[in-house]
Amino acid sequence: MIEVKSLYKSFDGRDVLKNINAVFENGKTNLIIGQSGSGKTVLMKCLVGLLTPEKGEVLYDNRNFVTMGKKEKKLLRSEMGMIFQSAALFDSLSVLDNVLFPLNMFSNDSVKDRIKRAMFCLERVNLKEAHSAFPGEISGGMQKRVAIARAIALNPQYLFCDEPNSGLDPKTSLLIDELIQDITKEYNMTTIINTHDMNSVMGIGEKIYYIYQGNKEWEGTKDEIFTVNNKRLNDFIFASDFFRKVKEVEVQNLSEEY
Repeated sequence: MIEVKSLYKSFDGRDVLKNINAVFENGKTNLIIGQSGSGKTVLMKCLVGLLTPEKGEVLYDNRNFVTMGKKEKKLLRSEMGMIFQSAALFDSLSVLDNVLFPLNMFSNDSVKDRIKRAMFCLERVNLKEAHSAFPGEISGGMQKRVAIARAIALNPQYLFCDEPNSGLDPKTSLLIDELIQDITKEYNMTTIINTHDMNSVMGIGEKIYYIYQGNKEWEGTKDEIFTVNNKRLNDFIFASDFFRKVKEVEVQNLSEEY
């Protein structure tokens, strides 16, 4: 579990995050949503230690990441996995070597055991047969799956995903969402996802945080989001005709149940 308490972050005297409080639970897909410039990327960077907040706490199972020393932070980072928006694979390395990269950096296992672990992770994302290929030789969806395999190579307790569906077609996006959710539950990880993808919100939004101009305006689940009385959130979520129609159907179904 990751808990954020009274978090503030500013740049050049301008508050970008204002009194953020949130609890990201184990075994759930926790989504952070909001418009571009809302502060959600800054929040994720504060969570992983790329930015230091002016005030507040970031507690990893009651361990305050903000006040940790360098040695403690390095140890905690070995418990984190990260899926970047662009996949961020090394073009000059094979698929297998990309997955091996964090193992070679942080693991004390033998070479044989590291390769065994990397191949297991590739098998978990259904890419074992592509281990000798290079990133430029596989599709965008496959690259994202390699990125997931690399992110789980060290068996992390915490998984961070920055727009994991960016640039993917709807069908592939759905497969990536399902894979992330399955892995989250399988390993009981604390998974946090920054996303603009409303299909992800409706599909795997077990816990959702809506950020607007640096403030947390709402939190809830994908089921609760249909009946929210927040105009800015509704305008964001139901910007398209398709999702407005989805909301109408869901509200009608809820009315019939009661």
